[in-house]
Amino acid sequence: MSDSEIRISCTPTGPYKVEAGTPLYDHEGNPIETRDGKAFFLCRCGASTNKPFCDGTHNKIEWDPTLAERDG
Repeated sequence: MSDSEIRISCTPTGPYKVEAGTPLYDHEGNPIETRDGKAFFLCRCGASTNKPFCDGTHNKIEWDPTLAERDG
């Protein structure tokens, strides 16, 4: 992966992993602070207390990651 390439991966049982230090913004276009150059993880289950970031809550609740899988 090059320094300018942004990579977003779905982890099998949890969050989206965002790599390459891409900026993150809220619904109003305001920047959300991330650690420069470090990967961060975005919540997929909707139950994180630190949204939009994953806090591991998906491991404590009955969340089925297959619900977010795409068909075909």
